[in-house]
Amino acid sequence: MDKGTSAKRMIEGKDVGLRLGFIGIKNRSQQDIIDRISVKVAIEREQLYFSTHPIYSSMPQGLLGIGNLTAKLTKILFTHIKFTLPAIMKEIKDKLKETDDDLRDLGPPMPAESSAKMQLLWNMVTEFI
Repeated sequence: MDKGTSAKRMIEGKDVGLRLGFIGIKNRSQQDIIDRISVKVAIEREQLYFSTHPIYSSMPQGLLGIGNLTAKLTKILFTHIKFTLPAIMKEIKDKLKETDDDLRDLGPPMPAESSAKMQLLWNMVTEFI
């Protein structure tokens, strides 16, 4: 954003409403990347920026910063996993049972040793005759 621009209304969801809301963050600038500013330092600068900015410092701090975004996304992901995991587990169990049934229908496995293979082949020939 240009200096003097405010995203306060957007972050608060007054301009555009999102079901999960907005979190305002301040990314590293291209110059920060060129200067090889570390992510740790960038996060510290972001916290300082939001805490000293004339508009953003008066906003609820839960709506600002990469730390809050990380926490919110982690909570959303955890909730999604918690909700979908039982269905995934049921599907895996159903497929495993189906595969076990298919294997059982195929009969006993092929022997590994040559003598056992020869015996199996001999038994098959004698059954055929």
